[in-house]
Amino acid sequence: MVKSIKASDLACEIPNGSTIALVGFGGMGQCDKILRAIGQNFKETGHPNNLTVFHTAGQSDKSNGIEHLSEEGLISRIIGGHWGLAPKIRKLIEENKIDCYCWPQGQLTHLLRAMANKLPGQISPTGLGTFVDPRVEGGKFNERTKAKEDLIQVVLINNEEFLLYPSIPFDYVFIRGTSIDENGNITTEEEPLKLEILSAAHAAKAYGGKVVAQVKYLAKKESFHPKDVVVPGYLVDAFVLVEVPEIEHRQVPSSVYDPVFSGDIRTPTQDLAPIPLDIRKVIGRRAVQELTPSAVVNLGIGIPGDVIGPITNEEEINEHFTLTLESGTVGGIPIGANEFGIARNPDAILDHEYLFDYYHGAGIDITFMGAAEVDQFGNVNVSKFGKRTVGCGGFIDITQSAKKVVFCTTFTGGGLNVSIENGKLYILQEGKVKKFKNHLNQITFSGKYAADYSKNVIYVTERAVFNLTKEGLVLTEIAPGIDLATDILPHMDFKPIISPHLKTMDYRIFWEESMSFKFDFIQKKDIQTNLV
Repeated sequence: MVKSIKASDLACEIPNGSTIALVGFGGMGQCDKILRAIGQNFKETGHPNNLTVFHTAGQSDKSNGIEHLSEEGLISRIIGGHWGLAPKIRKLIEENKIDCYCWPQGQLTHLLRAMANKLPGQISPTGLGTFVDPRVEGGKFNERTKAKEDLIQVVLINNEEFLLYPSIPFDYVFIRGTSIDENGNITTEEEPLKLEILSAAHAAKAYGGKVVAQVKYLAKKESFHPKDVVVPGYLVDAFVLVEVPEIEHRQVPSSVYDPVFSGDIRTPTQDLAPIPLDIRKVIGRRAVQELTPSAVVNLGIGIPGDVIGPITNEEEINEHFTLTLESGTVGGIPIGANEFGIARNPDAILDHEYLFDYYHGAGIDITFMGAAEVDQFGNVNVSKFGKRTVGCGGFIDITQSAKKVVFCTTFTGGGLNVSIENGKLYILQEGKVKKFKNHLNQITFSGKYAADYSKNVIYVTERAVFNLTKEGLVLTEIAPGIDLATDILPHMDFKPIISPHLKTMDYRIFWEESMSFKFDFIQKKDIQTNLV
């Protein structure tokens, strides 16, 4: 029988200096009971300390998950992809209290499989020309880490450059399931996502590490359907059984358990209220116009994840393309905000790392991503602003291989206020922060790499649309009601190339009513069919 262990006893047995791996996505799938016990034990005894923490996606919803480990001295090094919703961990990084390496989320998930095979690491072109390239910053995410060794290497294979993300042997990995049977087999029936729990368990075992699962239910042996088992019992060393699910094992931040989020029921969507017409909806509407029928689509966190799904649902075109979220969710209407990664009525929920196979290999047809800073060469920063360390998440993996990239951002930030009246846009108060800059804090998307490979890259704001060319950014559209000389050029650090065919953005974007985009979309589909 598999061993049952109390979270407090587990925390006591972890040796100082251990490397632990965590699985989770935002505020979902994390082992809150285990992590809380480790943090509490450290505060009471000083142990365990000087841990290396490895994780792929963000691990918190601002209060749980990895935040339980946010004590100075508990962690000495962190290797991960995103800390946007982990303010206490971010503070440790920004104050140089821990070493921090930020690597692309998809590479981290695939590194688990490389480790499971005891390979030296994950080899990929993903990250070339960005801050993770050792010739740029090497993924070193604060001043303290800059003095440390380069972990990522550039390697040549058949005269082509790749990055080698090295294997990081684990002493422990903490995975989460819904149920475990007496033989240690794990199922995920109430979880909103599968994530990479199997690959993480394999990676730990390859180096002699221990696999500990947090679960809600203990079942009799041989009671699971074999196809429902996600992690077989021979991989599991012990399990922690939760006692207070509403605190220790919430399905999503807003709910202890909702069958909609685990895909157990589907609910009507035609009665969902349209989102209000505001600056984010304007950006989303213009971005949606870049969709093509039968496309496989990815949405990133922020404006895309919050508004694209509701807009396409309102316009009644969801059935004409395939939506994906990097967490493994396929289809449905994304929830967004701090529950980014799940959707209402998904068609499929894949393992986290397997969806990245598609992103890296075939390349998504179109991805919608946020942008915090853009320069004249089309480089984009979403990962670090001054000392604020957010991380790249899956942004680099997805944008570098996508066939078409649409960045969605407000033109300026920090107090921007607009009015949308009679199909026109008016700037009531300009934002204090310029987003189109000469110099970026960090390069998360390489415009040069994209231009060299003739990628189709578009930058959508509420008042202007730009395209990437080898010569730089080209302004192609401006919003009705916006003046080029007063509302655009003075608020950029550089002057973009002005298209000789500069046009006005579609006025329907600024309507209260639906854009009636379904008709346009069906026309696109008919044209595609005829061309084939």
